[in-house]
Amino acid sequence: MSFKTIVAIIQSKDDAERVLDCALPLAARYDSHLIGVHAEALPVAYTSAVGFPDTEFLQTTAELNKERADALQAMFRGRLRGAGLSFEWRSLESFSGDSAHSGISSARCADLVIAAQRNPHAESTATADVDALLFESGRPVLIVPHAGPAHDGSFRRVLLAWNGSREAARAAFDALPLMLEAEHTEVFVIDPPEDVEQDAEASGAEIATALSRHGVNVSVVAESSRGRSVDHILQARIAGTDTDLLVLGAYSHSWLRQLLFGGITRTVLQSMPVATFMSR
Repeated sequence: MSFKTIVAIIQSKDDAERVLDCALPLAARYDSHLIGVHAEALPVAYTSAVGFPDTEFLQTTAELNKERADALQAMFRGRLRGAGLSFEWRSLESFSGDSAHSGISSARCADLVIAAQRNPHAESTATADVDALLFESGRPVLIVPHAGPAHDGSFRRVLLAWNGSREAARAAFDALPLMLEAEHTEVFVIDPPEDVEQDAEASGAEIATALSRHGVNVSVVAESSRGRSVDHILQARIAGTDTDLLVLGAYSHSWLRQLLFGGITRTVLQSMPVATFMSR
C-alpha cells in the first residue's frame, strides 16, 4: 500500500507553507496525485439602514475572499511548478469558510490527508478544524505541528501508541508505509496487562509481530502511568526517544472514550510537538 492520492488542507497563508513542506516530499516519494483544498466563507448579507441588503459590503467581501483564494492558489501552483507531480487545486465556498469542513468530501476519496495543527495564537479563521477531518472523513490524517521546524515528510523514528483498540489498530496499519521507511518503530504501551501471555493483543506483542512480518523494524516498550496523564507520558517518551512521528488512534468524544484514553486527541490537535498520524 502507498498513498496515491493526498489531500492537503490549506486554510490560510499561516499554515500553507508548513503543510506543503510535508506534503510535497511525500507526494514525490509515492508518486501521488496531490490535491490542494481551500475554502472561503460565503459573504453574509448585512442590511443597510433602510432595510435593504448592503450590496457594496457583499461585493467587497466577495472580492477579498477571491483575492485570498487566488493568492493561495498561486502559491500552491508555484510550489508544484517544475516538481513533476500530478496535482490539482480546489477552491470552495461554504458558510463556515473552514477548509477542513469543506474538504471532507475530497478527503473521503484520498489515501492520506495532511493538515496543520490548530495554532492557538492565530486568528480563529487562520487554522482549519482538524477535528472534522478526523471524525467525519474516515481517512487517516497527518497533522503537522504549528510550531518548531518544518517537516519534510521523512520520519526516522516512529512511536505507535498502542492499547489494543480498534482505533489503534486502524492507525497502525494505515501508517504502515511510513513505518516501513523509518529506521525504527516503537510500540509504546501504557499500563500493560499483568498477564502478557493471556492478553498479547493489549500488551503490544501481537501488533509488533504483525508489523515485523511486513518488514518494520519494531520493538515494544511498556510503562506504568503511576497516576500521570497519557498525554504527559507520551510527550515525555517522544522527547526522550527523539521520536519525529506519533501514530495514534483518534478517539470519539463520548464520555467513556474520553475517560479511558480520548484526552490525548485534544492534546494532539492543540499542542503535540511532533507530526502525528491519526485514524479512527
